[in-house]
Amino acid sequence: MAALAVLVLGGCDSGSGSDADPDSAAGSGPSVIAPGKPGEANRKLSAEEAARQRAEDDSPNSADVTYARMMIEHHAQALEMTELAPKRAESTKVRKLAERIAAAQGPEIAAMRSWLKTHGKSEQGDTAGQGGAGHNHASMPGMATEAQLRKLRTARGAAFDQLFLTLMITHHDGAITMATEVKGQGNNIRIEEMADEVVAQQTSEITRMRAML
Repeated sequence: MAALAVLVLGGCDSGSGSDADPDSAAGSGPSVIAPGKPGEANRKLSAEEAARQRAEDDSPNSADVTYARMMIEHHAQALEMTELAPKRAESTKVRKLAERIAAAQGPEIAAMRSWLKTHGKSEQGDTAGQGGAGHNHASMPGMATEAQLRKLRTARGAAFDQLFLTLMITHHDGAITMATEVKGQGNNIRIEEMADEVVAQQTSEITRMRAML
C-alpha cells in the first residue's frame, strides 16, 4: 500500500510542476477527424485546432442556408397561428403565450432574412423542381397541415385553446429537430447561435404548454 501511495503521488507531482507543458495539456483533449482534400488522407486535429480552424472559416454551407430558408417559413406559420389567439382563445394564459411566441419569432425571422442577405442568398433559393414555389411544408417537421389550420381558424373558446396548444407543441418539436440537425451539419457560427436560441426557448415553451393542456 505504501508503495502504491508513492506511485500515485509521484504521478500527480509529475503533472503539477512548473515544467509542465501547457501545450501538451491542451492537446490531450479529444481529437477531431478532418476530411482531406481529394486524393489526400484525412487529418487528425486536436479539439483546439478544430475550433481554431472553424473560427477562421465559418463560411455557410448548404445546411446553414437551407435551415435559414426553411425556418423563416416555419416561424411564419407559427405567427399565422398566434394571430388567431386574441379573438378566439378562451384562456388568458393561451393569449399571453401566443403574444410571447409572436414577439420572439417575428424578430427571429427578420434576423434570418438579414443573414441570408448578408451572405448573398435569396430567401426562396432555387425553386426548380418545386413548381416555382417555396419549400414543401410537408418536408418540414412539425408543420400543421392546411386541414389543421382550417380547423384552428374555425375553433373558439376551450376548443381553440386545446387545438392551438396541441398544434404548437408539435410545431415547436419540429423546430427543435431542425435546429438540432443544423448544429450537427452546419458550419456557420451565427446560425449555430440562432439554433441554440430556438432549442432553449422552444423547449421551455413546450414545457409550459404541456402544463396548460
